Amino acid sequence: MSTPDHYRGLRIHRDLSPARWLDRPAETFDTVAAVCAPGFPAYARIFHPARLDDTPVRWSLIAEANGRLVHPGMQWPHLTGADEQPGLWDCPPQQGPTPPDVARLLAGVLTRHTRTPDRCWFGLWHGYGGLPRALSSSPTFSTPGRDEILLSGRLADITTPGDDELPDLWWPDDRAWCVGSDTDLHSTYVGGSTRCIAELLATPGLETAPTSETASAAFAADLLNGPRETPSD
Repeated sequence: MSTPDHYRGLRIHRDLSPARWLDRPAETFDTVAAVCAPGFPAYARIFHPARLDDTPVRWSLIAEANGRLVHPGMQWPHLTGADEQPGLWDCPPQQGPTPPDVARLLAGVLTRHTRTPDRCWFGLWHGYGGLPRALSSSPTFSTPGRDEILLSGRLADITTPGDDELPDLWWPDDRAWCVGSDTDLHSTYVGGSTRCIAELLATPGLETAPTSETASAAFAADLLNGPRETPSD
């Protein structure tokens, strides 16, 4: 629910100083560090699930069914050229912010890896259509390729039900980790401590893979699976 000074229960900020640590060169646009943030000891990729009758379907299952290689850098457009595959999946992975069910699982882990779960910051891409009027005049901070509106609240607030877009960026006040997604991607990336990332990689219900801050997040980076024009028979 949005009010003149809140969005999804998160407070809208005009002072952008808490986000200045994210300023970095635009030439890093396609990397994992550009999607979330650089400088963490470890990183994880969280694959947004496809769906079958609203049940999550793992990318690995779809890749194997289409004769594609399962690997940490696989990209959805290279796995299947279909709009759906009856009996396998009928809804593609959500492109953009972290899906709510994935966000809840992430928040459950991340709250154990920060001293400030009740003091977190969030970035919301200014370019999403249908944003409330309260956000239209908000100042923005820059990340590679995006202008973000700064919000704050508790980490638990990210799981509050609502129809509005989830923020693209999340980080606690102690900067123990950073979560990043993007309107053009089907995955979420997380940078954090080795213990934090190890727990994420082992979390039931999440399809994950280890990655690095310099890895490419671009679709074309899936060099092990070429572009897919049509589904397999």
